[in-house]
This record gives sequence, structure tokens and C-alpha cells, in this order.
Amino acid sequence: MDWKKIKRGWKKVWYFIWEDDSWASWLVNVILAFILIKFVVYPVLGLVLSTSHPIVAVVSSSMDHDGSFDDWWASNAVCGDAQCTQEEFYAQLGITKDQFKDFRFKNGFNRGDIMLLYGTNHEKLKVGDVIVFKANRPDPVIHRIIIAKQNNSHHTYSTKGDHNIGTFYFESNVPEENYIGKAVIRVPLLGYIKIGFVKLLQLVGIV
Repeated sequence: MDWKKIKRGWKKVWYFIWEDDSWASWLVNVILAFILIKFVVYPVLGLVLSTSHPIVAVVSSSMDHDGSFDDWWASNAVCGDAQCTQEEFYAQLGITKDQFKDFRFKNGFNRGDIMLLYGTNHEKLKVGDVIVFKANRPDPVIHRIIIAKQNNSHHTYSTKGDHNIGTFYFESNVPEENYIGKAVIRVPLLGYIKIGFVKLLQLVGIV
């Protein structure tokens, strides 16, 4: 085995990846970063944070507040078959304005944000927590718990997107088996990188 040739070849590869300014080198860097994040960083984070999805990008506007807290609190909702305000909607559930202001992410969050999740034990989840769960939809849902129930040792949750006028059918009775994690940290707008990358892959027919 010619170690000198191997060494020269390795130096060329190293230069191409880390020092070359070509588009090919840039593309290889992107691919390597994707592989590193997906197969090393992501699994390690999942192990540390006790969840299969340690980081998620917010892909909808269902948690937007569109302005100040007071503006959102007075915005439209639906109570039964009648139009009402968000304040009246939450009052039905025994949730006051002061209580809501004590919730984490009280001002919601936006499409394109990145959320760090932690696999909090079901016993510790409570009304006001923002959770990610699987539903009959392409992407997991990230909404706020408005009702938490326990039947013997089994937990179920009802959730609502802050921006939405009410609760949808797929989130009215979420079983604990569908729970993925609780949102604990928000990084604004960083998720647009992932959203844009997925859109690009869809455009070229990869996904």
C-alpha cells in the first residue's frame, strides 16, 4: 500500500471540502452538514432531551398572535355555534387573562421559528404547556394544552392553536401515545432554513 499516494489524495479531498470555493465544494459541505446533523447531532439531542423530535420548525401560523397580547385576547373565536372573543373562549375553560399571561410562550410564536422540545413526563404536563404531537396530518402539530385529563394512568389532552378560533377535531382528544415533546425554548425565524431546504427538495423531486 502506497501511503504517500493515500496521504496526497487525502490532502486533495481535505482541500476540496474545507478550502475550495467552488459550487461543488459548497454542495458537498451542505450534504456533509445535513448528514452530521441528521445522523449525529439530532439523535444525540434526542437522547439527552428524551424525545424523538428534539428540534422542530414551526410550519404554520396557528400560534401567531398578530399584534399585542391585548389585541389577540380581544380577537375573534367561536364558542359553541356563536362568535365570541378569545377571552370568552378561554373563560369557558376557567382560564383567566392573568393565568394565560403566566403560560410559557404567552405571546405565541411564528411560522419559521425553531422550537426545542423536551420529553416531559405526562404527570408533569399541564394546561398552558405547548406540546408537539402526532395527528392525522403530514407534519406533527404544535399547539397549547387547554384541557388535560387522566383516566387511571392514561392521559389525554385537548389543544388549541392560539391564533385559531377554536379546537379542531384532530386535537380534541390527543392520547398520550401521540405526544412527542413539550416546547421549552424558541429560536425566532431559524426554521425558515429547514422550510426552504424542504421546499427546494420538493422542487427538484427528491421529497
